[in-house]
Amino acid sequence: MADIIQLLPDHVANQIAAGEVVQRPASVVKELLENAIDANSDSIKLIIKDAGKTLIQVIDNGKGMSATDARLSFERHATSKIKSADDLFQLNTKGFRGEALASIAAIAHVELKTKQDDEELGTTIIIEGSEVKTQEVIVTPKGTSLSVKHLFFNIPARRNFLKSNTVELRHIIDEFHRVALAHPSIAFSMFSNGNETFNLPQSNYRQRIVNIFGNKTNEKLVPVEETTEVLTISGFVGKPEFAKKSRNEQFFFVNNRFIKSAYLNHAINSAFEGLLKDGAQPSYYLNLTVNPQTIDINIHPTKTEIKFDDEHTLYAILRSAVKHSLGQFNIAPVLDFDRDANLDTPYSYEQKGMPSVEVDRSFNPFKDDTPVSKPTAIASPSFKKDTGASWESLYVGLESKGTKTTKDFDEITFESQPENESIFKNENEVETKQTTYQLNNKFIISTIKSGMLVIDQHRAHQRVLYEDFLRHITIKEGVSQQLLFPLELHFSSQEIALINQLKEDLESTGFVFQSIKDDTVLISGVPVNVPESEVSIILEQLISDVENEVPDSNFSATDLLAKSMAKSLAIKTGQTLTNPEQEHLVNRLFGCKEPNVSPTNKTTFITMTVDELDKKFM
Repeated sequence: MADIIQLLPDHVANQIAAGEVVQRPASVVKELLENAIDANSDSIKLIIKDAGKTLIQVIDNGKGMSATDARLSFERHATSKIKSADDLFQLNTKGFRGEALASIAAIAHVELKTKQDDEELGTTIIIEGSEVKTQEVIVTPKGTSLSVKHLFFNIPARRNFLKSNTVELRHIIDEFHRVALAHPSIAFSMFSNGNETFNLPQSNYRQRIVNIFGNKTNEKLVPVEETTEVLTISGFVGKPEFAKKSRNEQFFFVNNRFIKSAYLNHAINSAFEGLLKDGAQPSYYLNLTVNPQTIDINIHPTKTEIKFDDEHTLYAILRSAVKHSLGQFNIAPVLDFDRDANLDTPYSYEQKGMPSVEVDRSFNPFKDDTPVSKPTAIASPSFKKDTGASWESLYVGLESKGTKTTKDFDEITFESQPENESIFKNENEVETKQTTYQLNNKFIISTIKSGMLVIDQHRAHQRVLYEDFLRHITIKEGVSQQLLFPLELHFSSQEIALINQLKEDLESTGFVFQSIKDDTVLISGVPVNVPESEVSIILEQLISDVENEVPDSNFSATDLLAKSMAKSLAIKTGQTLTNPEQEHLVNRLFGCKEPNVSPTNKTTFITMTVDELDKKFM
């Protein structure tokens, strides 16, 4: 029988490896930025075109590479970061696998320009699909410039699965944020389609956070500092009143490397217990420094997952440190009698001794030198019965001059009992009966001819609002109510860009924007059925929905906007409704085009016939 096992060619093996390392343009951005950091750069520039599908270029002023290193860097498992297996437990660099550049070169057109500081000339290499086209000597500045063009040009299936430019750009910005936050001592700049998106100078950690997320972020930050033998924590958490529903401002860095950890995230949520509204997520930007020997980051090619030797200890320290900071800065109530300055004794008893007491012995509370006046009839304490005036005095003044003192009471008419009843009783009026009932403040029970309806009030109201908003956006006739004072809301630059994209559709629902600036939105009008206190919640929910699912067509964007606003404003489970409100909701639900399902295709009501109820009692 013939042998069937064979070695794969290098370009095939590189394409297979690229499937793990390069999932989307943001993966390339992450790898190139980390390589620039490992090259000891203090200034890094990122240039993007068409959300990375056309061009991704990273320019740094690091130490550069020699001609031999530049060529060797595109080989698989070629790296300058480690030399032996023991180095995996002493990692102080971002990369160490030696797969990134080889994987990127296998699925894109790559152009590398690099020069070392002590060399007069540099090297340029052009590679297309793992095939080296040219390698020449050129004049170039110190450092490295690496351009990745036409990503996935030889894997059309992967290219077709890429999302819209808006989604892919958001993922690139997320990776840029993670790298820039981990290294505030390095200056970063980012350009997208020729426009400067970020320009972050060298700064401290707090300034870097403010430069990325807006000036309003400064007042939201609470410092967290803790040093132990196991772990050193530094960074900031957000104040509970500024918590959002999205997780966009949650960052863990372990030894200056961004990681994702649901376990450590639970420690933060536990520290904020009782301080957050339902559904709100705390913001945090925390740097954790641990011994490299106690962690394993070689879990996944993206290196965002880490295994700790003792996760339970880290959990306890992290939770305690955050909780202590919230109490120390009066964010959370703390009862500490030893440190409460208000309860400190302002003097020393040993120095003062026993306090002296002066007594006025001539004081008599029962002695009164002023003459007592005779009490008047009104203030008289006597309990003698007052005879009062006779009953005839009640009618004094009723008669006028020249008239008789008595009246003929037969001429006076009084309202009779039958006439009084006729005011409230109408023979033609139909007696109304209660037809709806609310169960557990969640379901509305309504009777029908064949049995009964059980309606989910939250989903039903979502369907009603969804069709209303969709109609207003489509015909652009949303009704708004003007605010007495404009409402000022603050967002990050990325969120402001999304609001600008949705501005026209939001105005169709009834929103009126007075101005949209760098990090501030002024709203002077809101839809008639939207309370002013809900505006910020609606916009935050909308931004979160758009970031997670940005559609390609205008109709889909309109549909997503209507769904998001309906979800934010719908009656919540647990809200009590009066009988007229219940009937109104039922009537409006069955006036919809699709009353059977909610905007998210979930059942809004079920029916139970009399026969089904009879079977329950058999």
